[in-house]
Amino acid sequence: MADKAKVAIVYYSATGHSYLVAKAIEEGAKAAGAEVRLRKVHEIASPEMIASNPAWKAHVEAAKDVAEVTNADLEWADGYVFGGGARYGTLPAALKAFFEGAIALWGTGKLSNKPAAAFTGALNAHGGQETALHTIYNVMHHWGAVIVSPGFTDPSIYAAGGNPYGISYSASMEKTSVSEQTLTAARYLGGRIARYAAVLAANRDRLTAQPVGSMN
Repeated sequence: MADKAKVAIVYYSATGHSYLVAKAIEEGAKAAGAEVRLRKVHEIASPEMIASNPAWKAHVEAAKDVAEVTNADLEWADGYVFGGGARYGTLPAALKAFFEGAIALWGTGKLSNKPAAAFTGALNAHGGQETALHTIYNVMHHWGAVIVSPGFTDPSIYAAGGNPYGISYSASMEKTSVSEQTLTAARYLGGRIARYAAVLAANRDRLTAQPVGSMN
């Protein structure tokens, strides 16, 4: 049996909201006994675009010491949590670029049979949050991951707005913060992923990992 579950929390955050949620998920996973790697994806926006938004520029500077995710982090992990702000109801381009860069690792079957969850946010409750979560889960289906959404398994999910698909928040343009209810739900999700990761890692030899036959 594995000593500790290993959880990779991978996020994209322009102005800092998703970073706060990722940190809360990290707290929850660590509290449940997991070893955690909090990683940001590589920023692909131009320096000019970043500089045009003071909040974006400030967060890039504030998060400069957060390590960027690599495929080695995915291979290391027993479970994953992915997230970032919704973009037109889908995932951020930087996160999508990272997923596409993991195709070679996916082809080895090393990403399968691990629990995965997601989080996102938008300026308002109907800004594409649920579709953004499902877009991330589309990738997880291809990986053969075991999707562990929060469902309605804890009162914190109701308190944070009642999204059973993942943790979601409504952001404010005026300040870089999310509600304490959202952070509480995020901590719960971190613990939930850690527990599932521990169980699946301990029983990995009983899981059948089929090699990928072909890729388009």
